[in-house]
Amino acid sequence: MPIFTAKTRDPHFDLQDKPQLRDDDAKFASNKITVFQYITVAIFLFLIAGFWRLQVQEVTAYREAADRNRIKSLPLIAPRGKILDRDGRVIVDNHSTFSAILSRSNFKEEHLPSIAEGLHMDMEEMESRLKRFKNQPSYQTVFIKEGLTPGEIQFVESHNDQDTFPELELIHSSKRMYPQYGVAAHVLGYTGEMSEAELSTPDFAQFNQGDVIGKAGIERYYNDILMGQDGVKSVIVDNKGQIQETLSNTQAIPGKTIQLTLDLDIQIVAELVLGGRRGSVVVLDPRNGEILAMVSSPTYDPNKFAGRIRKADWAQIINNPDNPLLNRAIQAQLAPGSTFKPIVAMAGLEAGVITENTTFFCPGSATFYGHTYKCHSRHGSVSLRYALAQSCDVYFYNVGNLLGIDKLAEYAGMTGLGQKTNVDLPSEKSGILPSTQWKARQVRTKWFGGETISVAIGQGALIVTPLQLAAAVGGIAVGGIWPKPHLLKDQAQVDPSRKADWQPNHILNVVGGMYSVVNDNFGTATAARLPGIEFCGKTGTAQLASNDYLAKHKEIKDNAWFVGFAPRVNPEIAIVALFEAGEHGKDASVIARNVAKAYFDKKARTRRPPQVAYLPFSRRTVDN
Repeated sequence: MPIFTAKTRDPHFDLQDKPQLRDDDAKFASNKITVFQYITVAIFLFLIAGFWRLQVQEVTAYREAADRNRIKSLPLIAPRGKILDRDGRVIVDNHSTFSAILSRSNFKEEHLPSIAEGLHMDMEEMESRLKRFKNQPSYQTVFIKEGLTPGEIQFVESHNDQDTFPELELIHSSKRMYPQYGVAAHVLGYTGEMSEAELSTPDFAQFNQGDVIGKAGIERYYNDILMGQDGVKSVIVDNKGQIQETLSNTQAIPGKTIQLTLDLDIQIVAELVLGGRRGSVVVLDPRNGEILAMVSSPTYDPNKFAGRIRKADWAQIINNPDNPLLNRAIQAQLAPGSTFKPIVAMAGLEAGVITENTTFFCPGSATFYGHTYKCHSRHGSVSLRYALAQSCDVYFYNVGNLLGIDKLAEYAGMTGLGQKTNVDLPSEKSGILPSTQWKARQVRTKWFGGETISVAIGQGALIVTPLQLAAAVGGIAVGGIWPKPHLLKDQAQVDPSRKADWQPNHILNVVGGMYSVVNDNFGTATAARLPGIEFCGKTGTAQLASNDYLAKHKEIKDNAWFVGFAPRVNPEIAIVALFEAGEHGKDASVIARNVAKAYFDKKARTRRPPQVAYLPFSRRTVDN
């Protein structure tokens, strides 16, 4: 049968062309087979290369990746050491809690919103925390929330498996616990997570991002002692995140407990009598430098900083115009007013420009260098003792003028003014003790004689801190010896004391004048008398600006000061009370009196009582 019908026959078709068509088809088919073979070989080589890479070249890396899916390293947080008062009572402790952490090695960003919701966290806050760790190794975990509630603990435990949030972990931790109502807050300080700025400083080079360190006070100063060494626990988990086996367990080493010189009883009384008013109270033992109480008001609650402080709490603190974070005991730099006069008297006696019998006439004012300086009263002829008791400015104008600023600065410098006490607290201020050299260096102008007149009554360029003033006057009272003020108990054994070779009778004259301030009827602090206790002291009222400025701004009130010690012979305590805007030094003296009374009441109360023997039918007291 013909292949083509007449209907379909192509007139140009020639049967002689048919063999040529079959040769082209065979060649095309052969080329397709060749291409397919090359593709097959290429795929095979690719698979072989991949197999080689997986099984030979990168076997270690992939094995580690597989291990990360089944091996977890959980940090064991070391509790910080406790802080005790001088009687061994716990002031700062830890309480057990739970924290949530994120493992960044298997972290998925899309999980964040759900995790933040389950932990009742602000999404922005969580993202901010993770951002801080972006330059840290991926194996380092991130603490995202401490002090979890029972509901939050349940959320973590029910969602930290491989199917939901494998990056989420729950660990046991401890949270710092401070006294309520901010008691001793400025001494104790608080803890917090290390900032990026701190991480770049040499003092914290050994720490890592996320470590909790002391941020202020004793917590900061003795951080290396209080901070323990964290441990780590490596475990094998199943695909549900359940622990199957413990591979290693390096236990945490707790921080060491430290004992302070602080007396919690005296501290609480000092805070109560200051009553939240802006100011400071410092109580120390002038014989050895032990600080028994250190109050700064207003205070803050360090418990709010334990873990991470809330934005609202932080805003409330930093926006407070009274600056509650300022430790006024060591950082408030203010003119001491007339509390500086005992030091001026000491300088005058030692320099020989006056004796205890030298008198100056006070008509209510005095003129020096063409300017008239007022006194608060007309005192008539005044000697040293009466001048201290009545706080006669004219007397001390004359003493300061006879001394000159450099001689006055020399003796005041012996007491420690104008320099840090080096107390064991961070961020102490040094104050200013002016001199001709100081002014030339700081202001680049010469010193004028009229400036000495103001400094002689504790005004002008002179500024001190409450701790400086307590240590300075306390050192005079014990005979011209100034042990280093400190808060760590028994530190005095290794701290040297400074000593001035001053005449004992000169010291007795100054102490006698300070005794009259409190105990004689003409003294300015008779409200500070203590029955049975020879309490000595000096009041001070310090202006914050010139008289002309204050006349236009009557809302600005003078600061009230009192510095004292007791008893008169062999003093056991030195006290400074600062009442900012208190106007009258006698009001500050009442604060100091109540603190001193608490000290001596406790001393009487804690003396060893007589031993009492109870017999079957009668009682009698046996005194040992």
